Amino acid sequence: MRVPPAHRFRPFYQVASIFVLGMVVGSIVYNSVYHAAYNKLWETNQDQQIKITQYEEDIDSLKKYNKQSTVIKEIKIRSEQNDRVPLDPVIIKELVRLVGDDLAALRGRNVFDIDADSKLTRSLLSDKIYTVREKDYKVQIKTMLVMEGVLQIWVSVVHVDAKSTGS
Repeated sequence: MRVPPAHRFRPFYQVASIFVLGMVVGSIVYNSVYHAAYNKLWETNQDQQIKITQYEEDIDSLKKYNKQSTVIKEIKIRSEQNDRVPLDPVIIKELVRLVGDDLAALRGRNVFDIDADSKLTRSLLSDKIYTVREKDYKVQIKTMLVMEGVLQIWVSVVHVDAKSTGS
């Protein structure tokens, strides 16, 4: 049996290799677009879950304290970043949720007693370190403001290096 020469099939090999290369590049592009869209969907879902839990807590406290006008009915936490490198929004939202869980004891407290509550809160949360996604973040309360039953708290978030915690 005679084997045909390879130069006859060279154009077929070139077309087949370009076709396979195009399939590989196309699948890489499709996969990257798919993962980017999925990541955006996941971040939106996390944001919506945090908002839902916050709204449920607000509804419960508003129902509980709707007859009293001088109590803290709602807690809103805003974050400021001191790092040169901006933090991931998902990490910020998780930190805000954790701080909100720690500050949930302030709901229902009298707004005229906020001075004692703020001192207690600052002492409890002064330079408190939270762990999110195996990384440590230091949260410090900067400003607390009460207006119309809403306690607004501004916190600063700083990423804690492993080198600085060891000294």
